[in-house]
Amino acid sequence: MFENIWQRLRREFDRRRLKDPRWLPLFSDDPSGEVVSIDCETTGFDTKKDDIIYVSAIRVAGNRILTSSAYNAVVRPRAEMRADAIRVHQLRAVDVENGREMREVLPELLDFIGGRPIVGYWIDYDAAMIGRYTREYCGFCLPNRRIEVSKLYYELKYGNAPQGTVIDLSFNAIARDLGLRELPAHDAFNDALSAAEMYVQLTDMKARGRIIERERRDEAAVGIGY
Repeated sequence: MFENIWQRLRREFDRRRLKDPRWLPLFSDDPSGEVVSIDCETTGFDTKKDDIIYVSAIRVAGNRILTSSAYNAVVRPRAEMRADAIRVHQLRAVDVENGREMREVLPELLDFIGGRPIVGYWIDYDAAMIGRYTREYCGFCLPNRRIEVSKLYYELKYGNAPQGTVIDLSFNAIARDLGLRELPAHDAFNDALSAAEMYVQLTDMKARGRIIERERRDEAAVGIGY
C-alpha cells in the first residue's frame, strides 16, 4: 500500500548484498508494530547536493506518541547553507557549526528507527536525504517502508470526490481539518510531532470507517492546491 515495486526490489537487492550484519534489522518488519515520524531540516532543497542540519525522529506506538524518548541531533553540514532554506527554518551556519558529522549521527538514527516504517509529511524528501547518507556510509538505500500522511488524508477526504473538486493537501489544511494545535512550523521536532499526530488521527479514523467532510464550495471549484 505504502511501497512501490521498485522500493521492494531495491530493498531485497540491498539486503542480499549487505556487508555489515548490524543493519540487517532495518530490512525486516519490526515486531513492535511501531512507526517512526521523521523530519529533517537541510541546507537547501536538492537531495543530491544539500545536507541535513537537524533531524528529529519520534516513535509512535498505537495511539501513543513517545515524545519523551525522541531522537534529535544537530548535524554539521558539508554543503553551504542556502538563503532560501535559511528563510524557511531560520537556522544559520553558526547555529549548527558545533553539530556532529552525519557519519556519527547516522548509526544512532538508524538504530533508533530499526525496521519500523517511517512516517512524515513529504516523507519521500526526508527519506531521500537520509538515504543519500546510508548509500555513502553503509552501502544501501534506506530500506524502511514510507507512510505519507497527506496520502492518508487524501483517502479520507477526497477518495470519492467528484471530478473537478479542489484538492488541498497542504500541511496547514490537514492540521486544520484534524483540529491540531498550531506549533511553530519548520522546526524538525515540531514537524515530526505534528506528522505523528496526523498519523494517529488519520489511522484511527480509517480504522473506524470515518471520512473527513468536504465543504460544498470544494465541489464547485476546479484545480489542485498543495
